[in-house]
This record gives sequence, C-alpha cells and structure tokens, in this order.
Amino acid sequence: MKILKKEEYIEELKTIKVAEKQDVSDIVTGVINNIKENGDKALLEYELKFDKVNLTNLLVTDEEIEKAYNSVPKKFIKILEKSAKNIKRFHSKQVRKGFTLKTKNTTIGQKIIPIERAGLYVPGGTAAYPSTVLMNAIPAKIAGVSEICIATPPRKDGTINEVILAAAKIAGVDKIYKMGGAQAIAALAYGTETVKKVDKIVGPGNIFVAEAKRQVYGIVSIDMIAGPSEITILADGKSNPKFVAADLLSQAEHDKNARAILITDSKELANKVEKEVYNQVEKLKRKEIAKASIDNNGRIVLVASMDDGIDLANIIAPEHLEISTDDPFSLLEKVKNAGSVFLGRFSAEVLGDYYAGPNHTLPTCGTARFSSPLSVDDFIKKTQFAYYTDNAFKKCAKSIAYFANKEGLTGHAKSALVRLEETDE
Repeated sequence: MKILKKEEYIEELKTIKVAEKQDVSDIVTGVINNIKENGDKALLEYELKFDKVNLTNLLVTDEEIEKAYNSVPKKFIKILEKSAKNIKRFHSKQVRKGFTLKTKNTTIGQKIIPIERAGLYVPGGTAAYPSTVLMNAIPAKIAGVSEICIATPPRKDGTINEVILAAAKIAGVDKIYKMGGAQAIAALAYGTETVKKVDKIVGPGNIFVAEAKRQVYGIVSIDMIAGPSEITILADGKSNPKFVAADLLSQAEHDKNARAILITDSKELANKVEKEVYNQVEKLKRKEIAKASIDNNGRIVLVASMDDGIDLANIIAPEHLEISTDDPFSLLEKVKNAGSVFLGRFSAEVLGDYYAGPNHTLPTCGTARFSSPLSVDDFIKKTQFAYYTDNAFKKCAKSIAYFANKEGLTGHAKSALVRLEETDE
C-alpha cells in the first residue's frame, strides 16, 4: 500500500478512474429488444445461453421455497431472523406521513403513496447473498409495496440457492423468478407472459445488469448504478492495526477495483497497518482479488489531525466510513459526505453488511455527495393536491394571469381569467 500525504492523495484523486469499463451497451440493447418482442421464449433461451440451464418454468413454487427454508441450518435461520428484525426496526423509523394545510377557503397537501410493484435483483448462481434480499425487500415491505418480486440466476440444475429462498420467505417476498443478467432486468421492466412489469428495480449486479438498469431507466425507476466497493477508515494512533487491516481487507476482497483507504495522524499506525494487511491477505479465500485491490487502489494517507482527516474523508465521500477514535461521535457531527458511518473501534463495517439494521445498499464513487442509502423512501412516491373555493380563486385569478402573461403564456392567463368572465355573466 502506498503511504501518501494528504495533499498528494488529493492530487491523485483528480486522476483516479473508477475502472476501465467494457462497452456492453449494444449487447444489452439487443437482449432488451428480444425480451420486449419475444417474452418468455427469449428469456428461456438466454437462461440456457448465459446461465447454462434448461428451464421449463421461470417461477419458483411455494413447495421449492418451503423445501429450501427447511434445509437451511436452524442456526442460520435464527441469524437471518435477527438481522431482519434489526433491519425492520431501523427502516420503520423512515416511514413518512402526508400533510394537509388548510385555511377557511383553501386546502393544499401531499399524499405518500407506495409504488405498486418492486423488482429486486439478487446475484445468484454459484454465489449467494441473502443479505441483499433482506436489505432490499424489507424497506419495500415497510413502505407498503403491493407486490415484491425477486429475479435471481438459477444454478445449473435449475434450482435457486436455499439461503436466498429462506431470506425471501423471512422478508415476505411475493414472487421469485429464475432469471438473471440483462434479460432479467428487461423482463422486470417490460413484462413477459410470466413476469409482471414492475415500477422500480433495485439491487446489485454485474456490468450487464448495471447497463440494463441504465437502459430501462425511464420505463421504470432504478435505485442506482453502483460502482466498486469502498471503505475509508479514519483511525488515530490508539487503534488496533489488526482491526484496521481486517476492515480494509473486508472490502478489498469484493473486487479488484475496490478501494480501501486508511487516513491517520499516526505514522506508527500507518506502518503497522501496512505490514498487517499483507500478513492477513495471504489467509483469505479471495486473496488474489484482495491483493490486487490493495496493490492497485489501497492507500494510507497521513494527516495532521483527526479534523484534517475528516476534511479528506468528506472529499472522498466514501461508501463506508469507519471512525476509530475514543470519541467518534464528536467527529460524526463533521461528516458531510458518506454512505454509512461506523463509530468506534469495535463497530466494524461488516455490521452494516449483515446485522445492525442500516441499509448496505449505498452510494459509491463519490456519489455520497448527493445520494443516500437505499431506504423506505425509495419505494414511495408523493403526489400533491390543491383545493380552492370559488371565492378564493377569484381573489388570486388576476395575479395568476399577470404572472402567466409575464412568461408569455397567454393560455395560462386565460385559464385563470375565464372563471372571472363566467362569473360576471
């Protein structure tokens, strides 16, 4: 890992590219158009081509869900249920209420309405991410979404990983489709004979999934286009280098393009963490990925103070920010840009991935400057309403018409004045 001064890293940030992006737009466009035209037939063909599975039915049955749930170790079911409980507890506090403002002759207000159908993409096949199921489905459920469905790639024998199905049952998912990749996103966006069109698609995926989400945006809503995982750790000299190194590697193992950054005011800690990172990486199952991430993107940045470090963290706007100090809450007040913040020496980022309750679907690549974690808000929409009595409208009609004429919109002005004309007659 390179050890840099703050000013050096700020200069480096200006030149950083997230990753070399493969252009798959034409391939994805072709997939989407085929799904639009041929529906289930195209879906089944793509599942055979890309996921190497010959399906006859895209929908997971209730029997398959029950069998999967009962096959998962009871210990893990209890952990999933506890995690789900924590997620519900946190996200229930995000529920919004509408409002009404009344005078004697007017009423205006706002209604909160849940979207009708949400589609959750969950990576599958050889991998299994039940945490993604819980983090996406539970906020949608709390928001009041009428129908929540999951799209996830099947294994080669046509089954879905048992822990994904178990998590879906715990979270209250309504339907689960055996489909992955760009074809799944297209099916959710446009609908097929089997798959119902949804209103919003959320969840992570590979480059084809991300591009498909980008292309169907506008037909449906999406959560975000996520980049590689990121962690920034702000740590003082009292921090345990083993803890810091382990937390850096927890994100580095995600992706060769992941970015793990330590900011510290202690040269001694910097040297110890660098050594510890290379000791620990050799013991990881995904050591090749983690090592590539650390070698290419891992950085240790020396700053003059913790306040100086917070300033740098706000410039980075990381997906995950750990603050490893004795009084982390005093620094929390100064955090302006971060997806999720973990406070104290024992609040490892993995708390957020699985258990604590705050969502793990977070803005990446500096977008925490203007974006937020996935929440109940992502599954609602707002509509406004206004009511004026005839007398109330007459009092403001000429002002409205004057305003409209100033913008050159005489039709708007007429719409206001015609009501005065009709009354005069």
